[in-house]
Amino acid sequence: MAVAKLTATHRIGITMVCLMALLQAVYALFAYIDPQAFSLVRGTELFVSADSDWVQIYASRTLFVALITGFLLFVREYKILMLASLFATVMPITDAWLAFQAGAESVVVYKHVATVIYLLVTACVLRVMARGNNSA
Repeated sequence: MAVAKLTATHRIGITMVCLMALLQAVYALFAYIDPQAFSLVRGTELFVSADSDWVQIYASRTLFVALITGFLLFVREYKILMLASLFATVMPITDAWLAFQAGAESVVVYKHVATVIYLLVTACVLRVMARGNNSA
């Protein structure tokens, strides 16, 4: 059985999705381990450490996102990943707005904006990959 050689677009797309899944997994672990510090990194400081359970709830959902993203990549569901990348922009847009309202440093807000751009670029690459799979 011959193994198909990956195109440059596929390598880029796979790398971008792997980085997304890995970052989400790291964020989830960080939020589980140190909710207080994690909240500062995200730009919405916890004023009462007793509220850290909300950060851990975030962590469980973030871990789910990492796992489902990794699975969809494994089964080569590029079209679903493309749509997920587009729909996922809701999260960093909301995060940027919340960080801005909380008076977070500009770099925190810009990090969320950069995430939106990353997701949009990833969606474009995945669109090309999905079209390529349909023509094969």
